[in-house]
Amino acid sequence: MTTLAPETPDLAPRVSLADTVSQTMTLAWRATVKMRRSLEVMFDVTIQPLIFTAMFAYIFGGAISGDVSSYLPLIIPGLIGQTVLTACVATGVQLRTDLDSGVFDRFKVLPIARIAPLAGPMVADMLRYFIAAVLTFGVGILIGYRPGGGFAGVGGAILLAVVAGWSLAWIFTFFGLVGRNAQGVQGISLLVMFPLTFLSNAFVPTDTMPRPLEAFAEVNPVSLVITALRDLANHGQVTGAVAWALLGCAVVVAIFAPLSVRRFKKM
Repeated sequence: MTTLAPETPDLAPRVSLADTVSQTMTLAWRATVKMRRSLEVMFDVTIQPLIFTAMFAYIFGGAISGDVSSYLPLIIPGLIGQTVLTACVATGVQLRTDLDSGVFDRFKVLPIARIAPLAGPMVADMLRYFIAAVLTFGVGILIGYRPGGGFAGVGGAILLAVVAGWSLAWIFTFFGLVGRNAQGVQGISLLVMFPLTFLSNAFVPTDTMPRPLEAFAEVNPVSLVITALRDLANHGQVTGAVAWALLGCAVVVAIFAPLSVRRFKKM
C-alpha cells in the first residue's frame, strides 16, 4: 500500500517588495512598543535637546557671535544635527543588545526579508529623530530664535533631519553587527560620532578653523546636512545644499545598508 506524502504549500522563492515593506513596518511597530514600555530610551531625544540648546546658546553665544540672539540661527540647526547623530548611536547599541539576547536568532529562521529586522527598528527610530528636532526648535523659539523660513521652512528642516538620521543610522547599525558587545559598540560609535559632530559646522563657522580641519568639515556629511537645515529653517530656501545633503545620505545608505545585511546573513 502506497502512502501519499502530505501536500505542502508552495513556498515563494523570494520575499516580494510588498512583503518586505510589510515585515519592516511590523518590526517597526514592535520597536515602538518597546519604546513606550521603556521610556528611559527616549531621554537622549527629550532631555538632551532641552539642556544642550540652552547650555550651548548661553555659554558660546556671546563668545562666537557677540550675543545669544545672533548665535541662535547658527546653533539651533547645528544642535539638531548633533542630537540626531547622538540618537543614531543608540540604534547600534540597542541592536547589539537585541542580538546578545537571542531575539534575532528567531528572526533569522523566519521566512522574512533579511533587511526587515534591521530596517524595522530604524523606521521606529525616526519617531525619536522627529521628537528631538521638534523639541530643539521649540526650546530655541522660547529663548529667542526666530526662523526666517517660517512654518514651511521649519517643517522641511525637521523632515530632512528625520531622513538624515535614518540614513546615518545605517553606519551605527553596521557597528552594532560587527561589535562584540553593547559596550564595545558604544565605544566605537562615540569614537566616530564625536569627530563627525565637532569637526563640522555645527557650532562654529568653518572659516574659523585651521585649513586642514576646514577642508574636512566642508566635506563632512554632517556639515552638509546642517547647512541644508540652516537654509531651510533660516531662509525657507531649497538650495543646492539640500541636494548635496540628500545625495550624501543616499551614498551612506548605499554603502552601509548592503554591508549590514551581508553581515547579518553571516551571523
